[in-house]
Amino acid sequence: INAEYMGIIIMEAGTGILEKLPLLKTNAGPKDGEKWKERLKEEYKVLIEYIKQTKAQDNEWFKIVSNKEGTKWTGKCWYISNMIKYEFDMQFEIPATYPQSPIEIELPELDGKTSKMYRGGKICLDIHFAPLWASKAPTFGVAHALALALGPWLAAEVPYLVEAGVVKPK
Repeated sequence: INAEYMGIIIMEAGTGILEKLPLLKTNAGPKDGEKWKERLKEEYKVLIEYIKQTKAQDNEWFKIVSNKEGTKWTGKCWYISNMIKYEFDMQFEIPATYPQSPIEIELPELDGKTSKMYRGGKICLDIHFAPLWASKAPTFGVAHALALALGPWLAAEVPYLVEAGVVKPK
């Protein structure tokens, strides 16, 4: 998958999402005490809104939970290709420089299976999503990263991985 194609997928995925997902207002990260708690409340509200939207469109594609502090997130994400569901474990930590720096989403079981991934199963977002995040920080959050980064990445990579026989349905 070339960079131009991935960029098109992110642009198409973003069509309508930016208008539908609220932007966050609190500029705080995990080291910011009470301000982080306020930011975390906003993160949950936007994430709940995004989940409602995906369910209403019969397009639910992930489940996610965080630890009590909101700094470590785990869950499952999936992609349907040719009517077959491919499911993956998903995890990430909120970086110390958040929200100026985007989260690094990991799909550990895909580590080393595609060139669009870094060591540890971190999906590659440098070319397309990182500049968008930088232009929107601190108003983007977890839901935005899922909708505008992980979703398009899955749409671009999973069909390729299926065709190459690298991933199998669970």
